[in-house]
Amino acid sequence: MRPNWELNNCCNHEQVVFLVTLAVCTVLILALWRTVLLRPFKLVTVFLHEASHAIACKLTCGHVEGIQVHADEGGTTQTRGGIYWLILPAGYLGSSFWGMVLILASTNLLTARIAAGCFIAALLIVLFVAKNWTLRGLCIGFIIFLGIIWILQETTKVRILRYIILFIGVMNSLFSVYDIYDDLISRRVHSSDAEKFAEVCPCPCTGLGWGVIWGLISFAFLCVAVYLGVIYGTAFRKEKRKFLGNKKEDSASSSPITEKHMEDLLPQQIFYLKSGRKRYLIYRKNKTHPTLMKTRP
Repeated sequence: MRPNWELNNCCNHEQVVFLVTLAVCTVLILALWRTVLLRPFKLVTVFLHEASHAIACKLTCGHVEGIQVHADEGGTTQTRGGIYWLILPAGYLGSSFWGMVLILASTNLLTARIAAGCFIAALLIVLFVAKNWTLRGLCIGFIIFLGIIWILQETTKVRILRYIILFIGVMNSLFSVYDIYDDLISRRVHSSDAEKFAEVCPCPCTGLGWGVIWGLISFAFLCVAVYLGVIYGTAFRKEKRKFLGNKKEDSASSSPITEKHMEDLLPQQIFYLKSGRKRYLIYRKNKTHPTLMKTRP
């Protein structure tokens, strides 16, 4: 199906549901921002921040010596080698990117399952390279949490896997933007990634300037996630409705022959029906009786 890039006739039911759910997640996150309830999700965002550093290091032929996530919502990634000026911005921007991916994955149950499976696999891998028990406990806790949510999704009527993935995605996007503002603009942490990046980058830009640039890019990731979520989330559902509609038509067109129809069949046709072999009936338009198609098994 061709995506509706222009958002013509916006917004239909699916688009409204997606936008309202995203807005509810945003309000809920902001309302609970300084409570202990969001602490695990904030630590997950820190984990994705540090994991993005590690991925950038590996992609630039470096070596990751360890990852740490601290209870005070801080984190460190020990790397050796790699391209330093690519590893540094990967933390903030990578965290925003993963938030966008999770938001888009939540628009469809299949992609939500894939996202949850990949997330669990990543947590299992990091569990063996974690350098402190805060990160190990976070990995174990979220593996169990996502596993329970997945089991409930598949075995009960509690269909919340997509909403959990959406919540984690929104949380990741908002926290990455806030983290950039808090570390690089508000408090000006001199050991931040942006300050280090300003030292190694030949561009005449300060850490504050890079913080503003990264913040705008992170906000752009969030906007792109909302835009594509409205477009492709609706497209997925329309394709599903079309597929289910075709299945209903096919099942309706293959209804069994009644006794009245049997009276009009030839003896050879009745023999084929009673033989137990597979046969197909095609109902022609404006025709009362079906035509029996004899095929070899």
